[in-house]
Amino acid sequence: MGIRDAVMIIVRSPMRISLGGGGTDLPSYYENHGGFLLSAAIDKYIYVMVHQSWNDEYIIKYSQLERTRTIPEIKHPIVRTALDLLKLGPNLEICSMADIPAGTGLGSSGSFTTALLKALYAYKKNLLISPHELAEQACHIEMNLLNEPVGKQDQYIAAYGGITLFEIAKDGKVHAEPANISPSTLFTLEDNLAIFFTGYSRSASVLLKDQDQRSRDSESAIIDNLHYIKDLGYRIKTAIEAGELSTFGELMHEHWEHKRQRSVGMSNSKIDELYKIGRKHGALGGKLIGAGGGGFLLFYTEKKRELREAMRAAGVEELRFRFEFEGAKIINQGA
Repeated sequence: MGIRDAVMIIVRSPMRISLGGGGTDLPSYYENHGGFLLSAAIDKYIYVMVHQSWNDEYIIKYSQLERTRTIPEIKHPIVRTALDLLKLGPNLEICSMADIPAGTGLGSSGSFTTALLKALYAYKKNLLISPHELAEQACHIEMNLLNEPVGKQDQYIAAYGGITLFEIAKDGKVHAEPANISPSTLFTLEDNLAIFFTGYSRSASVLLKDQDQRSRDSESAIIDNLHYIKDLGYRIKTAIEAGELSTFGELMHEHWEHKRQRSVGMSNSKIDELYKIGRKHGALGGKLIGAGGGGFLLFYTEKKRELREAMRAAGVEELRFRFEFEGAKIINQGA
């Protein structure tokens, strides 16, 4: 009989907030115009555990429980595609958990794919996969193999962590580098950002499919909007790196005004009302994180106590967070 290593691999991968350029990471846009994003990883995570099972089957645990004999039988599309890509198993147990539920705009799907791949590579004893290669393989699974209408931001920030600039060339190649932010500016930025849950979870795919199709059709309104958003991304980068955070807050408001023009489903009356409350009580600017339609509202404020009290009175819950400067990371690799 053979010898089994009862190894438990645990990987955590950060979620993110988008600070500028969101939407320009879709191939329907960057393949013609190039993309630019400024994204920040936060200390809210997706956890993926991979363990060698004693049973001759795949055991997949997430919001559902799956037990199958073959990869094609697996219902979870990302798990099924990743296992097929790496030719792993059976005798494999995979479990995932998250600090924040899916559908809230914090990049959970891309973070999950990145964490899963890193865990599976660790299971294969291949620990040297770079953040760039990890992100590209995660993008390949979601964008090419599963044909999801997603961009490259979530996988890349999950792999790299930090507050990171991503330039996307027309051929899809991504150049990543950390934003040049002084420590004092970094601390102030972190202290003055606040996130509140709107009470709405949603699937980003509907909004993203609409934007993607309109971009592919070269609809002038959506292309002009994304040109403007990309330019705002560069202006936001300049403001943050110069320590001009009040300007950044005002640019966030400008970004939201243009983002909400992208689709009728981008916001709703309750979200609009919450945004008005935030602006009335100290927020210089804000935005919905992610594709829109629900999830979390991000504000920049220099009057955080006033903003918190107003949002609490409106019945919404705050998500406390810090920036995370590590990307997808193995946190356990032992028996």
